[in-house]
Amino acid sequence: MTLRLGTRASALATTQSGWVADRIREAHGVDVELVMISTEGDRSSAPLTQIGGTGVFVAAVREAVLDGTVDFAVHSLKDLPTGDAEGLALAAVPQREDPRDVLIARDGLTLGELPRGSRVGTGSPRRVSQLNALGLGIEIAELRGNVDTRIGKVTGGQLDAIVLARAGLLRLGRADEATEVLDPLQMLPAPGQGALAVECRADDDATLDLLSVIDDPDTRAAVTAERTLLATLEAGCSAPVGALADVVWGDDGDELWLRAVVGDLSGNPVIRRSASGTPTEAAALGRRLAEELLAEGADQLMGSVTAP
Repeated sequence: MTLRLGTRASALATTQSGWVADRIREAHGVDVELVMISTEGDRSSAPLTQIGGTGVFVAAVREAVLDGTVDFAVHSLKDLPTGDAEGLALAAVPQREDPRDVLIARDGLTLGELPRGSRVGTGSPRRVSQLNALGLGIEIAELRGNVDTRIGKVTGGQLDAIVLARAGLLRLGRADEATEVLDPLQMLPAPGQGALAVECRADDDATLDLLSVIDDPDTRAAVTAERTLLATLEAGCSAPVGALADVVWGDDGDELWLRAVVGDLSGNPVIRRSASGTPTEAAALGRRLAEELLAEGADQLMGSVTAP
């Protein structure tokens, strides 16, 4: 038996998909073949906010699942639109990698050590907003491309630093290239950052059963809270919204803590809020915190953003 796994062709995407394939092989003794699929996000070099943002890295892969070209697919969960996809099921959310952002800077510098006027690259409005909120006097530069391309902007001298997700570097074995791991108090990650989404057809009971063995309940609860918050805000993956949920042990058992931030590109003002509940209340927790943010004017801040 051979399962066909649809994936983007980038080094990070194939590494992530290869990790999932290995877990399925180990659990069931079946063969898994990676099938490379080109997406709109891969083919365009324009800023994500100009080419549609949400879904540009997943639409073609999802279509391949639906039309039977592949049996299932692996995505970076933060790239998935928050709405349900007709005909597809989120079969598994494996254990999450470190969700934090990192800085890669020239001369081994940290964010606080960068001189005023330093050029820091990112293509994320979320990062732009939170970087500017720190008031460090840095200049933000638009950044797209794969990990090698982005890091090359620093090593080649075009930029003083860039901000990336730590999870990707860890999966590629390049975590030691980061000069600083950014505290979520400074930089909350994107909802779902560091997590993977494994999708298959909703009516494919056999594949759903095979994939269920790699589902991690704590990770699923955390990303459910984060993505429900994003959906309630009616924001996409290119919106200036950061969110991070953690399952922790409390006095009465497991608790789910959710922190969120919404800002505009200037970083002023920024709205930060947090809330807690139980893992079984993940969706309700995300909705409740989003409603608190909206009551504070989050929709107006997000509405002011058009591009990084």
